[in-house]
Amino acid sequence: MEKVAAEKAAKRVYGVKGVANDVEVKLGIEKSDPEVAREAVEVLQRNYSVPDERIKVMVNNGQVVLEGSVDWHYQKQAAEAAIRDLAGVKGVSNNLQVKATVTSQDVRTKIEAALRRSAEVDARRVVVATHDGVVELSGYVRSWAEKEEAADAAWAAPGVTRVDNGIVVTP
Repeated sequence: MEKVAAEKAAKRVYGVKGVANDVEVKLGIEKSDPEVAREAVEVLQRNYSVPDERIKVMVNNGQVVLEGSVDWHYQKQAAEAAIRDLAGVKGVSNNLQVKATVTSQDVRTKIEAALRRSAEVDARRVVVATHDGVVELSGYVRSWAEKEEAADAAWAAPGVTRVDNGIVVTP
């Protein structure tokens, strides 16, 4: 959790365009891979935001890999957050695929409306293109936080399966 927190803090600094997170995780509690896998499956089953029946958990040397599919991006994030906090987990690779269907025009309209509502993002500087559930963001913003806020707005739209965030940070 501290590694993720350090990365988030670095991204919030004005003018930061890249972060190399070389923090090494040293666990106070060592657990075997089968123990970590069992606990990961159990925590996913208890999480009402996660469709656990469609998620596979693999563990190798404390590194957890999530595979399968979910309908919404928030479900992908919830699964990772639930696993990341488990004792014995050194890292999480979230390979869950978001699979839902709506029209590209609906997706684009919802994202543009969300960007206009956001106090964090200057919507006039962000261009949204969509096709087959993929959202491509381009344009210029003033901070990494603004760039992430635009991506969050894109992920919140129904039917989004991938966000390609090509927005450039220009302080």
